Amino acid sequence: MKRVGVDRIWTIPNAISFLRLGLVPVFYWLLVTGQDGLALGILIAATASDFIDGFIARRFNQVTRLGALLDPASDRLFIAACVIGLTVREMIPVPLLIAVLARDVLLLVIVLVRRIRIRDFPRVNLLGKAATFALFLAFPVIVMSHVVPSAAIALAVIGWVLGASGAVLYWLAGFTYIAQLVRVPRRQTQRLNRLG
Repeated sequence: MKRVGVDRIWTIPNAISFLRLGLVPVFYWLLVTGQDGLALGILIAATASDFIDGFIARRFNQVTRLGALLDPASDRLFIAACVIGLTVREMIPVPLLIAVLARDVLLLVIVLVRRIRIRDFPRVNLLGKAATFALFLAFPVIVMSHVVPSAAIALAVIGWVLGASGAVLYWLAGFTYIAQLVRVPRRQTQRLNRLG
């Protein structure tokens, strides 16, 4: 049976999200092997595509359930690849790695312990979008500080400030998601949307 409306799979935004997911391991490998120029190019392209697929989905009525899951999943994986890779390269401090990853680990534990279904995940809120935006600005700037030696210090400072701000926003958004998740009754059928 042909899937229509929100049940569609093959839409332009979903294809972009699949491509972004596929770029996660490529980006990570390039970053940890010191190929900063290529890693930076992929990171910028992935960041831009994150906004492009959302625009296309809304503008051309291609919003789908799959897209509502793929988009935040690719964001989380890219963020994880960034903080792990940047920590391995000693571009960011370990506490920033822990601060960013700990939130998603905590949310995952709550979801697993309470056996919350994907369709019952909380809707992405403004804080979550702001946090993702700040982190996706911070990471390219930090990588750029190693690509452009003449501006290394200034770029590193800007990147770290953005990264720290993004981590704070990430946790503030996380607290709102946690509050929503703990209120979701087990095996309940209320439909929420997605987690980001």
